[in-house]
Amino acid sequence: MRRMLKRDPFFFGILVIQLTAPLTNYTNSSKGGGELEATLLFLLFQQPGDNTLLETTSPTPLPRHFCLLALLSFSCVIWGYRWITRFLALSCYAMLLMPGFIQVGYYYFFSSQVRRSIVYGDQPRNRLDLYLPKNTNRPKPVVAFVTGGAWIIGYKAWGSLLGKQLAERDIIVACIDYRNFPQGTISDMVKDTSQGISFICNNIAEYGGDPDRIYLMGQSAGAHIAACALLEQAIKEAGGERISWSVSQIKAYFGLSGGYNLFDLIDHFHRRGLYRSIFLSIMEGEQYLRRVSPEVMVQDPNLKTAVSLLPRVILFHGTADYSIPSNFSKTFVETLQIVGGQAELILYEGKTHTDLFLQDPMRGGKDELLENIIAVIHAGDADTLAKDAAAPPSRRLVPECMLQLARRISPF
Repeated sequence: MRRMLKRDPFFFGILVIQLTAPLTNYTNSSKGGGELEATLLFLLFQQPGDNTLLETTSPTPLPRHFCLLALLSFSCVIWGYRWITRFLALSCYAMLLMPGFIQVGYYYFFSSQVRRSIVYGDQPRNRLDLYLPKNTNRPKPVVAFVTGGAWIIGYKAWGSLLGKQLAERDIIVACIDYRNFPQGTISDMVKDTSQGISFICNNIAEYGGDPDRIYLMGQSAGAHIAACALLEQAIKEAGGERISWSVSQIKAYFGLSGGYNLFDLIDHFHRRGLYRSIFLSIMEGEQYLRRVSPEVMVQDPNLKTAVSLLPRVILFHGTADYSIPSNFSKTFVETLQIVGGQAELILYEGKTHTDLFLQDPMRGGKDELLENIIAVIHAGDADTLAKDAAAPPSRRLVPECMLQLARRISPF
């Protein structure tokens, strides 16, 4: 167990939090509860030798790993079966897709077209990866991409498969990293994302990008964070505040498998294991949910000018998505249309939360989501559209039988 903790401390940190969440009734009016969960994450991620928290909460300082292991052992007795089965499902899912992960990982680490960890700010994880096309004869359109990960395990490399595919179609992709919980809460994530977008808008020309053709995209939790950053920037711009990038620089927003009304999502996530106390800690308390719920915010009459500044919004969602059901995209699009925004929804029948982002791209051949994104980006460019029509199908990365089995056992 100790060796496993050292090898994969992040998973065990999340496991401990999820196992113990039902056992605590701690609340905090300013943060919405979750002190125990946040404390456990602090114990896990604090620097070696730093016993500050332990010294202030215990008369006899204890090693952090001792505390974690003791709590983990106790929790596993009560809740272990459920989480062991989930962990096994996740492990099997990852192993089945491993042939694809290895190939994409090789591209990520060794391709000259990938520029990794470009610094865009002064906070931890203020880095982004760039995926550059081989053809550099003229400025390229740009997709600023914000990865998902339940606000806890997001990482810029999660966008490497999308980056590779779009770069092959003459589109630059910038995958923005941001602080995850407990390193930061939702306001930090939105701030980091906005700063990353600012860097792209102001510097992408140096990398061959066209600053007048920038598209913002997010997946899952990243779709929510990106939408919050976009709306927050529109509010600042409408209010005459000083800004480092303009909403007008974003040609369109692509939201993939996202949720935009946290009041409706909180109970859904609780039932699926992202417990209410943890979720409210991430979102800085129940009183802050409105400010980070784009669907709710755009209905505010005082924000009518800000809403009018928003770019075209296109949401993509699978109808078999149980992690974040497609209805959450549907209601956001309907709300935007009611308040005068440009919004549309593209549904993919029978597709799950991971089908559109992982299994389908690894299958090779024609990728419907990819083609829909490219069609919007290349609209009006007859030469590029002709090249897209003649482009060879993408190569299969994982055998079909393994993809089908992975889909069946996916814990997402």
